[in-house]
Amino acid sequence: MSKPVLSYPITLRLPMDILADIETIAEASERTRSWVIVRALKYYLMAEGAEVLSIRRGEEDIEAGRSVDAEELMAELMDRDREDAA
Repeated sequence: MSKPVLSYPITLRLPMDILADIETIAEASERTRSWVIVRALKYYLMAEGAEVLSIRRGEEDIEAGRSVDAEELMAELMDRDREDAA
C-alpha cells in the first residue's frame, strides 16, 4: 500500500531581499526555510486568500444557478414585513 502524499515539492523564485528575511527568520527560530514559507502562505490563505476563495465560490454558485436576485429578495422581505405588521 502506498503512503499518502503529505507535501509536494515546488520550485520557487524569490527576490533576494525576501529570501534573506526568510533565512534570518528560519535561523532565529531554529526552523527550516520551508517551514517559514509554508507558515507565511498559511497566513496569506487565512486573510487575503480566503477572500479570493470566497469570491470564487460565489461565482461558482452564480454559474450553477444557486443564487437569488437581490430585487426579488427585497420584494419578498418587504411582503413578509407587511404581513407581520398586519
